[in-house]
Amino acid sequence: MKRKMLLVYNPRSGTGAIRYKLFDIIEIFTKAGYDVLAHPTQETQDANRTVIQYASRMDMVVCCGGDGTLDEVVNGLMMARPNMPIGYIPTGSTNDFASSLGISKDQIIAAEDIVQGRVQCCDIGKFNYRTFVYIAAFGLFTDVAYQTDQNLKNLLGHGAYLLEAGKRIFNVPKYKLQIDSDEVQLEDEFVYGMITNATSVGGMRNLPGLDIDLADGLFEVRLVYPPKNPIELSEILTTLLNPKLKSEHVLSFKTSNIRISCDEPLAWTLDGEFGGEHQYSEITNMHKALHIVLNDAETQV
Repeated sequence: MKRKMLLVYNPRSGTGAIRYKLFDIIEIFTKAGYDVLAHPTQETQDANRTVIQYASRMDMVVCCGGDGTLDEVVNGLMMARPNMPIGYIPTGSTNDFASSLGISKDQIIAAEDIVQGRVQCCDIGKFNYRTFVYIAAFGLFTDVAYQTDQNLKNLLGHGAYLLEAGKRIFNVPKYKLQIDSDEVQLEDEFVYGMITNATSVGGMRNLPGLDIDLADGLFEVRLVYPPKNPIELSEILTTLLNPKLKSEHVLSFKTSNIRISCDEPLAWTLDGEFGGEHQYSEITNMHKALHIVLNDAETQV
């Protein structure tokens, strides 16, 4: 009996090139012994609903899209079949998580790696009551990913994010936060924070930090204090882009669990999508909870 695969793909992700490779990808999976059910996403959260609906009847789920589509698919799996293997064919504008795992940007190669690879486990995160794949962030520029027009993303790729970010460089809101983890307890003002399990964010490698292990049970945390002048802002940006440098304006540490409280609702971004506004957020590392099929020669896990 053939194994069953659910292929969830976002036809608008990136430049929409998946449409021209779809038949080749399905043929690769069919020749590998899979009976493929292909579903093009229609709207936000459609991928999540589709996975929940069909997961119980499948042997594998493959996500073809960007980080946002992957987020929906993984959330669906965690609700329906947490231990089911997942394959990932990245087609988004930045594909941070795929880059972190060494997954090929060539869609055909990525599909071949899924049928030839093996299941490995990596960490993901739990944000209050939902799952995220590789980043939870607040503050400066964190809404750029979901505020940037999709057509502009398709046209300019990563450059679209930089254009959108440049519009608000001089408008930096501050947030009074209480930070609580086993490693750090403090109360102070911050303009930006990210809790990550990735080697790149926004297409910028090493932004989360150095010596990153995607399966060590730990997040990389980076919190940015408010700059008082353009010189301090420049120092902060230089430090974020080069984690070998140190700055008193950037607090960096690793943790498996962190609680963040704010006097007012704080807007969060989860995997590049709007994650809601929360006065209290608990972020927990789900150690090796994601079972993903990877090519042994390329994987970073």
